[in-house]
Order: sequence, then C-alpha cells, then structure tokens
Amino acid sequence: MPGCYMRIFSGSPTDKSVAENVRIGDPLTMVISLDDQEIYGMKVTDCLVRDGLGWGEQMLINKDGCPVDYEILGALEYSSSKTTAAVRFQAHKFPYTSSVYYQCNVKLCIKNAGGCDDVPPVCVEGVNLIRRRRRDVAEVDGNGDLKEVAAEVDENLTIEVFTGLYVNEDEELPEPEGASETLTPVKEEVVEDPNTFCLSPKTFAIGIAIAGLILMIAVIASILILISRRRRRKEDSTTGSSIYSSPYTNTAYSQSS
Repeated sequence: MPGCYMRIFSGSPTDKSVAENVRIGDPLTMVISLDDQEIYGMKVTDCLVRDGLGWGEQMLINKDGCPVDYEILGALEYSSSKTTAAVRFQAHKFPYTSSVYYQCNVKLCIKNAGGCDDVPPVCVEGVNLIRRRRRDVAEVDGNGDLKEVAAEVDENLTIEVFTGLYVNEDEELPEPEGASETLTPVKEEVVEDPNTFCLSPKTFAIGIAIAGLILMIAVIASILILISRRRRRKEDSTTGSSIYSSPYTNTAYSQSS
C-alpha cells in the first residue's frame, strides 16, 4: 500500500510553508497526497475538525466526499492522477482553545478497474451524483459489473490521516521580528497644566493603603486610651473607699441623758 499524508500550508503549497501557528482568517491550503505510483488512486471522505480536548468536533467532508459547510471548507480539487487532493480555506478555531486538529479517511481505489471513476465527486446537497448513478445502474443490470465489484471491494482499503495547528486571535500573536527596527516611536510633547494635579495609579493605590493603615492605628490607639482611662477610674474609686469611711458610732461608750 502506498503512503498517505496530510499537510496544511500557509498560503499556497508552492511556498512550502507548513502552517503551525496562524491567525483567524489566514489563507491556508490542505493537501492530501499518496506516494507516486500507477495502481492506486484515492477518495477523501469523512473529514473532521476537532478541538484536541475531546469537547467538540465539526464534520467538514461527509462519507460521499462532499463538503458539509462550504463556508468552512469547500470541495477538494483532485489531480489528474487522483493521487493528490487540495482545498483552500481560511483559518478557523473553536472559541475556547487555539488547538485545531483535522482528520480524514482516504479510501484507496484501483484506477484500471474503474474504482476511481467517481473521483472527483459531483456533489448536490451533500450527495455524490456519480456514485448514486453507478449504484442505480448496477441494480438495474443485476449482473454485478466487474468494475462495480472492484470499486466496492476497494472501499475496505482506508487510511486515516490527520494533522494539527494552532490558530490564535490577533492580539495573541507575538510581535514579528524586526518590527522594532523598522518602526520609530514618535515622541509626544506633554504640556503640563499648573492647575492640575495628577497621580499615577500605582502612587494613588500606595497612598490609599498608607491612609488606611494610619486610620487603623488611630482607631486602635483610641480604644487603648479609653480602656486605660476606665481602669484608672476604677482604681481611684477602689483606693478612696474604706470600711471606716462612713460615720461610726460605738455603742459601748454612748451615754444616755
């Protein structure tokens, strides 16, 4: 069996720039290819895009090789040898992650047995009309055409290919190299108004913290002063009192008149 590969290029495949870290909306090209040989062709089916976390996936190409949503991914363009399929699209992502993974099933078909006659597919509302027509003809004939049998057998030869990349928002991308050399910062003149008083947020926050600390210390000091005053009053009232402080009369020395 020939080797099969999936690659996603930035822009055109002729640039040979494999996409790894791109932005939303960047032009990309998905290329699926077989090793060069004369026996097998291929039909790309069941393409999915996954988030890599197991939370979400989206069907792109159905089991007939037809696009599900042309706004996300259009129809594949096959080479004359039917060993390469490519499609241009714009980078997209799931809203909660930047990782994007693509997966497709590549069904091998035998060229000289007519197994690749329905490639590329003619899609109408997600159905390959060529494939449907061939099945209808086989049912009408009832004799099991050799080409039809060969095509059905070759559907069992399926290779799964996949690849992934990172798609970021515009603000998440790092500054390109050399930007600081080509761009010269412009200095703006600042006119100070003597009637205005400005503080930086950091200075203002420090001032608020210091003021709160001083207020807390003042409250604690006031409480301590009140407690100490109450203690002093209690001690003064205790030392000034005595069991002999009130008028005392000794009945043993009293005289009656």
